[in-house]
Amino acid sequence: MTRTTTESEVTLDRLRRAKENSGALVLAHNYQPAWVQELADVVADSLQLSRIAQEHPAERIVFCGVRFMAETAKILSPTKQVLLPARDAGCSLAEAITAEQLAAWRAQYPTAVVVAYVNTSAEVKALADVCVTSANALEVVASIPEHREVLFLPDFFLGSWVQRTLQRQGMHVWQGECHVHAALDPASLERALADDPEAVVYVHPECGCTTSALLVEEPWRQRVSLLSTTQMVEAARRERHRRVLVATEVGVLHQLRAHGSAQFEPLRSDARCPFMQRVTPELLLAAFEEGEGGIELDPALIEAARRPVMAMLDPALRPW
Repeated sequence: MTRTTTESEVTLDRLRRAKENSGALVLAHNYQPAWVQELADVVADSLQLSRIAQEHPAERIVFCGVRFMAETAKILSPTKQVLLPARDAGCSLAEAITAEQLAAWRAQYPTAVVVAYVNTSAEVKALADVCVTSANALEVVASIPEHREVLFLPDFFLGSWVQRTLQRQGMHVWQGECHVHAALDPASLERALADDPEAVVYVHPECGCTTSALLVEEPWRQRVSLLSTTQMVEAARRERHRRVLVATEVGVLHQLRAHGSAQFEPLRSDARCPFMQRVTPELLLAAFEEGEGGIELDPALIEAARRPVMAMLDPALRPW
């Protein structure tokens, strides 16, 4: 970032001082704007950030992301103050299913195991049996006995990828999507592979091109990797190809370029989540100086939502 003496630059300087004075731990998701990532203490995926918040001694957590992420941090750290600077930062995927809809769906399959992507509200988590991330969804679903039906929600593309990869019978997938990831379609992937025979492609399992990525034939198949955001950063560190096209929200490019030497480019430059752009210097300042944006959840809801999150982390707690 070019440094100039402007009003916004003064605001960023004040932010740094306010952050230090507040004693807050600042967490930023991989999809946050670059300036937020640079200001944060830790940049990672949502679950990893929530676990760091749980283990860190700081009592004030400023979570730069969207609401379900800050809720998860509160679920794992109920006694800490968790602040979401952009209080209106929602998520099209998390909003694809409500607790009422899940309750009705579950009533249709009363013996099924309900698997909820961590990208869901606290109320939805509370009705699930286990949560998953894009990195561990395959492992968790594979651990469910074959005779049990599975209700997977809310992401259709992630669920379909799991179902197809595991060839899982009796698995029902909710028709939800992240509108940004859904726009990363098969045509975009196919054009990228055809246009540059040397490039490789990182694809997030939430993307609309996920199924196409599984069906890509050799030799193209070896050039496509389905990875969570954390796995993308890990892959960037050891990447030997000259050019990497990335199919996910463009914010992750900041981390990839910081950790890898390849030329990292978006599969689509317009893959930008408007909710991830809601944090402003002014909102962060209000969180640091005034404690604005507090996440408040009922203790009973925290306890109910914590159970499936912990079942994801500890196989011994899984109810099957």
